[in-house]
Amino acid sequence: MRKTPLVLLAILAAVATSCSSGDTTTATTTSQAQPTGASPGSASGSEPGAPGTASAKPDCAADYLARFTQREKLAQLLTVGVTGAADATNVVRTEQVGGIFVGGWTEQALLADGQIGQVTAAAKVPLMVTIDEEGGRVSRVKDLIGAVPSARVTAQTMTPEQFHDATLTRGKALKDLGVTVDFAPDVDVSSQPDDSVIGDRSFSDDPAVVTRYADAYIRAMREVGVGTVIKHFPGHGSGSGDSHTGAVRTPPLDQLQTVDLAPFRALINSGSGVMVGHLDVPGLTTPGIPASISPEVMSLLRNGTGYGAAPFQGVIFTDDLGGMAAITSRMSIEEAVEAALVAGADNALWITTDAVPQVLDRLEEAVSSGRLPAARVDASVLRVARYKGALTC
Repeated sequence: MRKTPLVLLAILAAVATSCSSGDTTTATTTSQAQPTGASPGSASGSEPGAPGTASAKPDCAADYLARFTQREKLAQLLTVGVTGAADATNVVRTEQVGGIFVGGWTEQALLADGQIGQVTAAAKVPLMVTIDEEGGRVSRVKDLIGAVPSARVTAQTMTPEQFHDATLTRGKALKDLGVTVDFAPDVDVSSQPDDSVIGDRSFSDDPAVVTRYADAYIRAMREVGVGTVIKHFPGHGSGSGDSHTGAVRTPPLDQLQTVDLAPFRALINSGSGVMVGHLDVPGLTTPGIPASISPEVMSLLRNGTGYGAAPFQGVIFTDDLGGMAAITSRMSIEEAVEAALVAGADNALWITTDAVPQVLDRLEEAVSSGRLPAARVDASVLRVARYKGALTC
C-alpha cells in the first residue's frame, strides 16, 4: 500500500508533461481553422499559467507567440474591411492582420467564387473571416444564401428551438462560403421603432426573450463551427441616437443593470465574443470617452464586478472605429485603435485597409514607449488565437 502514492505521483507527472489537445472537433491541420467558441474557463479558453492548467501550457503559448514579430502580433489584433480578394490578400500577406471583414461594399465574388481560399493561404496562422450577418436589414450575403426575417419578427413568429434549427442551416451556409465569425447576435434590448438604429435588430424589449433567442443562435452557430459575437456592450437599445452619425448617450449605469446588461450577464460564459459599442454611459465612462475606448467599460466586462457577471476571458471586439461618427468625430483611426487596445480591447475593427500600415506604426511606438504593455498584447494575441481555433493547448 505504501507504493501506491509513488505510482500515482508518477502518473500525474507524466500527464503534466503533455499538452492538452483541446476540442478535436474544431482543430484542423489546414491553413484555415474554425473558431472553437470555447467557454471561458475551459481548457482551450484558460490563460497561460492559470490555476489548474497543465505545466506545458505556457510553453505551447510561447511557441505560438514566437511565430510573430512584434508588428505581426499587433496585426493579429486588427480586423479590417476589404473590397475584394486582391485587397484582402495584400493586407494579409504584407501585414498578417488577424481578421478581415466582409461588408456590403465587398465584392461578392470573394465568397461566392471561392476566392477566399487565396486570402487564407497568405496567412501564417488561421485568419478570421468576419461578417455581420444578422438577418433582416443587416444582411451582407442574402443574395447568396437567402433572406431571413429580422430578429424582432423572428421572436414573434418562431420558438427559440425553431430558430436554433433555422440558424443551423444558415450557419452551415456561411461556413461553406468561408465565413468563420459572425458579428451576431444583437442582444440589445429595445422597444424602439423597427427602423431605428437598433429597432427590429433587437429580439424584444424583454431581456429574458432576448437571452433565449440569442442563446439559440449561439448554440447553433457553435455546432456548425462559426464563431459568434454578442453586441453592443453595455447596451445600445435605449441609446439616444445612432453612433454611425454621432455621439450616443445611454441611461446611467444603474438603470442598465436590470434590462440592457441582463443578456450579457446571462450569456457571458456562452463562448461568444463580445463587441463593445461607441456609447457614452453616465456613471461609467469618462465624458467624451465612449465605451469602445473606455478602460472602465473594458474592466467592467473583463472582471464582471459592477454588473453581477462572471469574469469574461474571451475576446473583446470594438465596433467599427473607422466609419462611425461617434468615434471619427473625436479622433483619427490611428488614435482610436491605440486607445481601444490600451483600454483593454483585444481586437480593433474598422472598414478599410488603407490605414493599416500607419496604425501598426503607431502601435509599435505605443509598445516601445510603454503606453501599450507588451504583456497585454501577448495576452490578447492568445485570446484571439484560442477563439479562432489557432491554439488548442
